[in-house]
Amino acid sequence: MSLKPPAAYGTITTTNPAAAQTSKDLTFTSRANPQTSQPVYPARSSQSVYPTRRPWPELFSLTSFSVPYNYADAMARIKHNISYFRVNYAMAVLLIVFLSLLWHPVSMIVFLIVLVAWLALYFFRTGPVVLFNQSFDDRLVVVVLSLVTVVALVFTHVGLNVLVSLIVGVVVVGLHAAFRVTEDLFLDEETAAENGLVSVVANQPLRPTSYTRI
Repeated sequence: MSLKPPAAYGTITTTNPAAAQTSKDLTFTSRANPQTSQPVYPARSSQSVYPTRRPWPELFSLTSFSVPYNYADAMARIKHNISYFRVNYAMAVLLIVFLSLLWHPVSMIVFLIVLVAWLALYFFRTGPVVLFNQSFDDRLVVVVLSLVTVVALVFTHVGLNVLVSLIVGVVVVGLHAAFRVTEDLFLDEETAAENGLVSVVANQPLRPTSYTRI
């Protein structure tokens, strides 16, 4: 006659405290420490590395114009639109300068030669401008090309034409940038940060706050 142990009415599951503590430690260590973790910077996008020409219908959309509320709003629009439409604005100013040279064939030839540099170094380039192992910023390239264009045209004795056309171009660009709304224009994060269009509060690291366990 065999004796069988009495059947258990229930099963009690035991857990290993060491394993639970290890799992808890792994859970906490997998989280980033806001005090010691390094900030993650966004990768450079193509818009901030290479100049981007925006679609012309977007530039001249009649439903996207309105009168600025005040001077601060106008300046904010100008700053944002120049960063967003900078390639289109450069093309527009160069076109105005070219139209001012229609009755000066020598100056037009010089302008077309300089325009080749604009096309190669700014409008149609496929990489950053590098000289002596130094990469140059997009804005510096525009400034240098603008100075070269003005100086080359002044030597052809059309300084007054260039001055008037530059004034007209600045006025046209300024008026467009002031009246073009910016709610539908989105800059990449790096370009916005470089032009001061990102709030400083958004870049502040999160600080740990103390709390009381209940």
